[in-house]
Amino acid sequence: MAHPHVDAISSMEDASKLIDIISESKINYVRSNLSIHLHESQIKLLKNVDKHSKKHHRKARVRHYAKISDDDKHFKLHSKLYLRKYEKLAKKDLVEILDADDLPYDVVLTEYGEEVLSEIRSLESDWAQIADCDINELRKIALNTFEISYKFKKTQKYQF
Repeated sequence: MAHPHVDAISSMEDASKLIDIISESKINYVRSNLSIHLHESQIKLLKNVDKHSKKHHRKARVRHYAKISDDDKHFKLHSKLYLRKYEKLAKKDLVEILDADDLPYDVVLTEYGEEVLSEIRSLESDWAQIADCDINELRKIALNTFEISYKFKKTQKYQF
């Protein structure tokens, strides 16, 4: 007997729901096979630390932070909340939080963090083999829709 969700998924017409199922499958595969327990948000944050350490991303962050006034209470509240999330990764020795002259703080991967990130990427690659999806069709969907997110982030000034 087939799983009851097979029929429901087979008849779905909403592409975003199908994408959500695929995305959830990927993150659950990674989490269930990862050598360390991390929440989904921690995995995303770890990936962002790597992404934001790249030279052009760091320069963009410096430009954006320079535009924020020191007395901006909204920024101070959000920076404390974000820093708390990084502190949890630091407790697991995945990142190091550094003082920076041009930023309120900077976060870099530790050697262990790089190992875990490499493991995550390997598991994502394994999942992609299992999923066996048409990457060209997914790329087409992404190209058709990415500007929605880009425009929204731009209106938010890429702050948070």
